[in-house]
Amino acid sequence: MFDVVVIGGGPAGYVAAIRSSQLGLKTACIEEYTDSDSNPTFGGTCLNVGCIPSKALLDSSHRYHDAANHLKTHGIDIKNVELDLPAMMKRKDDIVKKLTGGIGGLFAANKVTPISGRGKVIAGQKVEVTNSSGDVEIIESKNIIIATGSSPIEIGSAKFDDKNILDSTGALEIDSVPKTLGVIGAGVIGLELGSVWARLGSKVTVIEAMDDFLFMADKEIAKETLKDFKKQGLDIRLGCKLTSSKSLKNSVNVTYETEGKSEEMKFDKLIVAVGRKPNTQDVFSEDSGVSLDERGFINVNEHCQTNAANIWAIGDVVRGPMLAHKGSEEGIMVAERIAGKHAEMNYDLVPSVIYTHPEIAWVGKNEEELKDENIEYKVGKFPFAASGRALAVDQSVGFVKLLSDAKTDTILGVHVFGPSAAEIVQQALISMEFGASSEDLGLTIFSHPTVSEALHE
Repeated sequence: MFDVVVIGGGPAGYVAAIRSSQLGLKTACIEEYTDSDSNPTFGGTCLNVGCIPSKALLDSSHRYHDAANHLKTHGIDIKNVELDLPAMMKRKDDIVKKLTGGIGGLFAANKVTPISGRGKVIAGQKVEVTNSSGDVEIIESKNIIIATGSSPIEIGSAKFDDKNILDSTGALEIDSVPKTLGVIGAGVIGLELGSVWARLGSKVTVIEAMDDFLFMADKEIAKETLKDFKKQGLDIRLGCKLTSSKSLKNSVNVTYETEGKSEEMKFDKLIVAVGRKPNTQDVFSEDSGVSLDERGFINVNEHCQTNAANIWAIGDVVRGPMLAHKGSEEGIMVAERIAGKHAEMNYDLVPSVIYTHPEIAWVGKNEEELKDENIEYKVGKFPFAASGRALAVDQSVGFVKLLSDAKTDTILGVHVFGPSAAEIVQQALISMEFGASSEDLGLTIFSHPTVSEALHE
């Protein structure tokens, strides 16, 4: 009998398992994905085929693009820059292997029991585990945490074939730079993956069904980023609905509708990045007592409790943004509540980042949301073009935008497009968590020269 059994070993699940064990609870973590020796591979989408490998390729591709195109202005003239794609991919894979292997070490150090197999919640607070050989084991636990993550959405007009029509996982494994690349979806994943291959030499076309670019971001930030991405060579087509695709021997024919007209394009590869869906299929028996909504998300309260006693759900399988850091914090909250501690999570302050170059990041409310809520606010902006540090490192595109309450001066939202946007937003987030005013930030001493000074200004 365990105190806690976690189903899923991604950033929500493995963090929940470690914290549970640290709090003195006998804990196991079940993961269905295994290595060649049938050992569970922890880390989920984030470490294996998401956050970490994509950021490794984003960094490598940016360095290559810089060396090939931008170092001459720094007085560095490199002749005949060559791309070694296999070496770049190996670096990515080595980073993934190091981090996923580290989770096993953390489990051992914190006395978490790793279990290989697919977990299914059945009646009586039990988990049915089916391993790769088909053997079934029943595990009993006082508490069960569901953290099975999400997977790419497949659309009928572009079925994945793992050859020419790829999901986000396949897009991280392309073995040669396609001359032409189509990306369906101008969201976070589409823009990041499109940026990688554009820097490496692909002619990238991004096809987005919505008329608004980055609808979830501040409109002013979205407008500026769209303009800059187009300068970078990304052909972003808004208001274009994909109607069909056909995978040929070495290419993909695509048809889409825009303004009532049908258009056709041909690509060497097509990446479909239209969102993700929760992995909740076959996770519960009919008599488990856990309810799901019409989209497959598990219904939970503000503390991630399901409607069934002592069954919890965290991460991508519940409401809110599908972000690794959101899932990890939910895992900590749930572990502490199971241990009898008081723990809350502030869902109003979950930061979002798009790791393109320049980066896009935000936290809190944007102007559109404040207007909809009839909140009077003030706006402060500072361009990186006026930042000494940004100019010195040749990254002066974009700006910092701060929104504060017109009466109390409390910081309501911070939005950044530019160098180190993720780190700048994190500084603002800490201030917001402590209820700081914009005046507090203005009175804080920032190091000079830094790009963070743009927040101060």
